[in-house]
Amino acid sequence: MNYPVWDVAFGAGLLIALVAGLHVFVSHFAVGGGLFLVLTERKARRDQDAALLNWLKLHTKFFVLLTVVFGVVSGVGIWFTISLISPTATSNLIHIFVWGWAIEWVTFFIEITAALLYLYGWDKLDPKLHEWFGWIYFIAAFASLVVISGIITFMLTPGTWIDSHKFWIGFFNPTYLPSVLFRSAICVALAGIYALITASVQKDPDLKARIVRWGARWTVPSLAVLPLLGWWYIREVPAELWASARGPMPTGTHFALLACILLAVTFVLALLAFIRPGRLHLVFSLLVALVALGAMDSFEYVREAVRKPYVIDNYLYANSIYAAPIPGDGGFTVDKINELGVLQAATWINDRELTKDNQVTVGHEIFRVECQSCHTPYEYRGIHQYIVLRQWDPDKVRAMLGSLSVMHNGVMPPFVGTEAERNALAAYLSSLQSVTASAAGPADGKTVFEQNCSMCHQVRPDDHLFANMPSDPQAAADALKDLTSLFPLMPDIKLSDAERQALVQWVNTQRHAPKTSTVAQGGN
Repeated sequence: MNYPVWDVAFGAGLLIALVAGLHVFVSHFAVGGGLFLVLTERKARRDQDAALLNWLKLHTKFFVLLTVVFGVVSGVGIWFTISLISPTATSNLIHIFVWGWAIEWVTFFIEITAALLYLYGWDKLDPKLHEWFGWIYFIAAFASLVVISGIITFMLTPGTWIDSHKFWIGFFNPTYLPSVLFRSAICVALAGIYALITASVQKDPDLKARIVRWGARWTVPSLAVLPLLGWWYIREVPAELWASARGPMPTGTHFALLACILLAVTFVLALLAFIRPGRLHLVFSLLVALVALGAMDSFEYVREAVRKPYVIDNYLYANSIYAAPIPGDGGFTVDKINELGVLQAATWINDRELTKDNQVTVGHEIFRVECQSCHTPYEYRGIHQYIVLRQWDPDKVRAMLGSLSVMHNGVMPPFVGTEAERNALAAYLSSLQSVTASAAGPADGKTVFEQNCSMCHQVRPDDHLFANMPSDPQAAADALKDLTSLFPLMPDIKLSDAERQALVQWVNTQRHAPKTSTVAQGGN
């Protein structure tokens, strides 16, 4: 609320994902690859394997170019994007963990210096001294992973920090240890996978085979233990977060399944490379790396999706509105903004006077402040498509805005502001429609459900709405006349008699259908 909004036409969240996805994939290699370098050097010198040592020199150049050059540039890119897209969250993480970041920046400086000295020291330094630079690099890189993991996991599971606001409680949060071990296994696996790339261009089949076998000893066992570590990680995530991920918009669980599939494919491809190591082709090694990238990005997407609607769980919403008071001035909490109005609370607002004539214009400004951190009008998670698909008229849009906090099983922040501001936002969202919503009620119950209910409900026994519906069809239809009496947070949508009758009839057929039948789920 204190910062201007950066308009990213194709979606701010998508931009962060593109920048962070590649950086994370390289940064984990920077940790595991450092250990790979020093242990492979020790192995080559112990075995007096000159060919392996010469390959390792070339692999070191590849390693430094990728991790030090691209890794640093993409790391700066992450800071640039998150600072512009989510400045409040970035500021919070810096202030909460200021000494943690200071330690990380020191370790990063040591890491970069040691990497360059290790590259420069081939054939120039005593072997033992050269090896020591490798160890210094790895220790600094791993220390960086240890520190950053505490900050990243804090965003998902801050635990009792919400009450104490103490550094170490937030840092050593419930998912910290499983995350460190999980990511450490990824680092080791990626060290072997990246080794396949530089090994595949070798002309000597015997040398290539030795490198591939050595790399497989890093990749295969690490991938094998990842499911167990992932299970531990998941067990430490609060049950309510996973419940929201399995709701009407199960993005998190879908990507969790994708991550498991791609992890299994990576494991199989690594085994195939081990079968005929002397014939490993560059295309195949790049395929292994690409599938591994997909698996890791899917995992990162799950971590981000499960945390919704928060950027810091139970503390700061994704749109930079505080769910809980902060020490000091109290911040822009939901209650405070509801009292002041978003037009008065937000700093970077052009038009604070709301009239009948400028509702759409002012509504657009409210959209930028409250919604644009996750949505765009027409592109990534476009509201236009959502409203047109549901065929919502302005009254229905306005009603739905009052129930955002329960929509899609609670993955969106609540609307904050006055009633007049909600009307203005509804006017803007309705203006995005390129078609006119049909005045006549939908012809069948399935359509009624998809357009009006599926963003919050699923037709299953444990859904609170349908589980409590009267068994008598007419009584159920009458109960749907006043939705807020069934559940206070439900939008006050007024369905016609025909719509209510059709909805009750369809819901009853779905509730009593065989378990193998398709259950309708909504969400975009």
